Amino acid sequence: MAVKIRLKRMGKIRAPFYRVVVMDGRTKRDGRAIEEIGKYHPTEEPSVIEIDMERADYWLSHGAQPTEAVAALLKVLKEGTLKTKEQGPSKKDRYEAALAAAGKGTDDTAAAKPRKKAEKRTEARAEDPENVAATEDAVETQVTTELEAERDVKSEKASESPSEGS
Repeated sequence: MAVKIRLKRMGKIRAPFYRVVVMDGRTKRDGRAIEEIGKYHPTEEPSVIEIDMERADYWLSHGAQPTEAVAALLKVLKEGTLKTKEQGPSKKDRYEAALAAAGKGTDDTAAAKPRKKAEKRTEARAEDPENVAATEDAVETQVTTELEAERDVKSEKASESPSEGS
């Protein structure tokens, strides 16, 4: 039996990832594998290559033939030229840098407790009691006007409906 170490494609269209598998050379590309020994994600930056080198060496010593792609991956791992992902600045640091660039420095008092509209209204009422009384009177007058208008409309509809039915 011709055993091969090759890639088994998985993932979505235009977003592939591969499993490094040991399988019979006559099986389909995505067919049943004898053993899964690693994974390869080429779309990530940098590419993720994880292969169990003990198992790969075992299969190579037993006559398994790697494909060109797997041979290149094994070479990268053996040489140690695998790139690792660099850690960038944290999200908070990027946010603060963007605020500084926009010219809006972080103010500790404003950041600690943002003021709400309700707080502003209550402070304004507490400062000026005459203003509070005038505002309450205006609201009361508006509500009574609306209620009277609704009563007038209802009474007109009630007086019209019996005359239409007879």
